[in-house]
Amino acid sequence: MIISENAQVDHVYFIISGLLKLFYTDAEAKEHIISFSMEDWWESDYAAFYTQTKATQSLQCLEDTLVLKLSFDNYQRLLTEVPKMTEFFLKKAIGGHISNQRRILSLMTMSAKERYEQFLRYYPILIQRLPKTVLASYLGVSRETLSRLYLESGLK
Repeated sequence: MIISENAQVDHVYFIISGLLKLFYTDAEAKEHIISFSMEDWWESDYAAFYTQTKATQSLQCLEDTLVLKLSFDNYQRLLTEVPKMTEFFLKKAIGGHISNQRRILSLMTMSAKERYEQFLRYYPILIQRLPKTVLASYLGVSRETLSRLYLESGLK
């Protein structure tokens, strides 16, 4: 675990290698996967990081993972001393926001097959890296449904 629920979030993480999942655990201890992040991506519980509060989400390694961490104070200093970094992080934030909107809309309007096909389109490399039970949970389908979708797609 890189971030655990209720822990203070003082860092944002840049993934050098590995695969992470960001998730929320509800009152019934059910895990809700928010996102995956891999090499060259940034991740954190951003709400807690930016407000310097305790995490409501957890960040867990799914593979052996190497990350660099940037503290909130150093993040603020970097933005002040290197103005181009403000533009860089803004672009990253906008990209993440777009991905989150796409995911929300897919859960609201698409069938399981359409969500799976969209995931394949945007994140083809992750299909082989994610445990099938984790991917099924992310897509909001059973493991059996995912297996059927996997076979129908022709992936081996």
